[in-house]
Amino acid sequence: MPDRTTVSLVGSTGSIGTQAIDVIEAEPDRYEVTALGAARSVQLLARQAHRLRPARVALADPSGAAELARLVPPGTEVLAGDGALEAISVDADVVLNAVVGFAGLPVTLAALRAGRRLALANKESLIAGGPVVQAARATPGAEIVPVDSEHCAVHQCLRCILDESGIGSLPNSPLSPLRRVVLTASGGPFRGRSRAELAEVTVADALAHPTWSMGPKITIDSSTLMNKGLEVIEAHELFGVGYDDIDVVVHPQSVVHSMVETSDGATIAQLSMPDMRLPIGYALAYPGRLSTPFGAIEWSGLSRLEFEQPDREAFPCLDLAYRAGRDGGSAPACLNGANEVAVDAFLQGRIRWVDIPDVIAEALDVHVPTAPGTVADVLDADRSGRDLALAAVGRR
Repeated sequence: MPDRTTVSLVGSTGSIGTQAIDVIEAEPDRYEVTALGAARSVQLLARQAHRLRPARVALADPSGAAELARLVPPGTEVLAGDGALEAISVDADVVLNAVVGFAGLPVTLAALRAGRRLALANKESLIAGGPVVQAARATPGAEIVPVDSEHCAVHQCLRCILDESGIGSLPNSPLSPLRRVVLTASGGPFRGRSRAELAEVTVADALAHPTWSMGPKITIDSSTLMNKGLEVIEAHELFGVGYDDIDVVVHPQSVVHSMVETSDGATIAQLSMPDMRLPIGYALAYPGRLSTPFGAIEWSGLSRLEFEQPDREAFPCLDLAYRAGRDGGSAPACLNGANEVAVDAFLQGRIRWVDIPDVIAEALDVHVPTAPGTVADVLDADRSGRDLALAAVGRR
């Protein structure tokens, strides 16, 4: 039997992490999980440790370390506190970063600086820390394979027009074969509603995503289209495509996951049923393919594919992301930090859903973009966005 690919699952207890375990267990002879990590879910992390038998488990919250040590299998090394998640991000062949929010940046940097393949499900770290991440990405052996369904789709489509090395180095390559990237959006639970109709939506309304099962923060981002705005910035960072060459279309069936248009007018698309296990498996198996057909389409049951332009008046977060991306420097970090504060305030009932973009806009209006060169610079920009957003929330 050939050696199995070693995998570190960082953020193993969340939606992406638990689905990654499904993928790994579907092909047990192919993968070996050497480490698991979570923020604070002690009980679930311990159950996963018994299920997968990794050598190490890591917990970001040190208060749960003693309980975790009692619950994991004998001989399992337990790491906790500052640096724990980064410590399990340097040894495996593939590191899956499924940490939620800006906290995923240290994991991204640790994996890339160690020259590992990073299966990236944490869009915020690349968005907020773009310049710093790009420097780490230059480490020999380091590569990013995106797990977001849209960017995974773009990655697959680019393989049709570029060689494998061209995808990872596209920011420094001629873009002549590529005319534009088209990201698809489901439209979320509020597609078709006007801004006036959205004034009284509830948290429960916003968490009712029509096609995907995700965590609360990502689900709210989907409802505002901020997730698509962040993905526009991420596409720019991943593939080196200019903002004028990245478009968004609403596709409610979520079967076409994204497209690339070539210089001669051809469009190449990746289609599958909504199943995050497909892009997770793609990132784990790259440059190969899984043997398990997650997301396969039953064509006899697929009646139509619809596309429409996003309503930018009802969903202004999309244009706020384009604005921050074009401003560059620290502006995306400010945007990301402000968005996390605004979403949290909405989930707590402190602001209305329609206040989310207003809070973010107020933060961007005040923030003066700088050129971040270090993690400390990124943290400062993130803190600025959060502080400005908190002040804006307080005024409501």
